[in-house]
Amino acid sequence: MKKRIWELDAFRGICILGMVAVHFVYDLVELYGIWAWEYPAWFSLVQHWGGVLFLLLSGICVTLGSQSVRRGLIVFACGLVVSAVTVGMYLLNLQDRSILIYFGVLHCLGVCMILWPVFRRLPWQALAALGVAMAAAGLYLRTLPGVSFPWLMPLGLPWEDFYSSDYFPLLPNLGYFLIGAALGRTLYRKKESLLPRVNADAPVLRFLTLCGRHSLWIYLLHQPVLSLICVILMQLL
Repeated sequence: MKKRIWELDAFRGICILGMVAVHFVYDLVELYGIWAWEYPAWFSLVQHWGGVLFLLLSGICVTLGSQSVRRGLIVFACGLVVSAVTVGMYLLNLQDRSILIYFGVLHCLGVCMILWPVFRRLPWQALAALGVAMAAAGLYLRTLPGVSFPWLMPLGLPWEDFYSSDYFPLLPNLGYFLIGAALGRTLYRKKESLLPRVNADAPVLRFLTLCGRHSLWIYLLHQPVLSLICVILMQLL
């Protein structure tokens, strides 16, 4: 059995728990109106940069494993399931159109993993340069107005009245993924932990690594659990 690198799992656990915290606050304030609260600085920080860190970690990890296409197809299929659920909730009038997810983080990660064999043979310098160029291009696309052709939405050019509660276009996010791959090729070229002397069996670290290893399941199940908690709170308050 291949030995996992604990700090990557732990950082992934931090990312997924940060995402759960952000979604819970959003549900309380916006979706269910239970709590009137001005978003603090940490909320905006996690909301805007937590996904970037997750993509960087995914890029590092793709250089350490195999079967990226198979895993990418699984992740992308999970993204389609999440989108289908949001569409169903909208059609059943359980939520308004703001809940819809068109091309979220799972769609993006799945496509990045599927595309990895295209970039796998590039040296780390080329991965880094290409990643920076894609990230810069994606940030530039955000300044442009919407387009009339809907099929450009996954690349980072949505239509004019586009809204998605979770939107991770390939530009700039494929760029972040490739930057992560460049880091994986350099920092983790030996496929060993960079922090071997840290006690990874400490309770907090064990909890974070456990969350990181099961981040996909946490992502798929956290919103129904949060919604149930919010419904219970509405009945109690």
